[in-house]
Amino acid sequence: MSKSEYVHKSHNVSVLLYHFVCPAKYRRVVFDVEVDITLKETCLEITKRYEMHFLEIGTDKNHVHFLVQSVPTYSPTRVITVIKSITGREIFKKHPEVKKQLWGGEFWSDGYFVNTVSKFGDENSIAKYVREQGIEDEYTVLHKSEQLALF
Repeated sequence: MSKSEYVHKSHNVSVLLYHFVCPAKYRRVVFDVEVDITLKETCLEITKRYEMHFLEIGTDKNHVHFLVQSVPTYSPTRVITVIKSITGREIFKKHPEVKKQLWGGEFWSDGYFVNTVSKFGDENSIAKYVREQGIEDEYTVLHKSEQLALF
């Protein structure tokens, strides 16, 4: 796997990593060696035109895992919209048999899974890192949620 890098812009430095899981439409088994090659090549072309860097791409017959680094000006929704629209179009163009398998409709399912990934570890190690940045015994926790809440 390639390593993430600090992205230096005029007013910020970032390391934003996202793990996306995208199923093919109807969860059909559409990925094979040829489609995988087209997917990989298309993603590498996306890297040349957008501020996205693919650290890893993996297929599992009916869905794909993308590990992508991007910049703060691209929301996760924008990142996955660009990836799905361009890769779907290219796969249909180069593999008409896949379009036929999916009844001429869309390549990707409407939904996806996204998770942020830390270069430095899990939630607990990040919290520990933040606590240790200040002067010893000066850090005060103002709020700590004990349970993950969904909005």
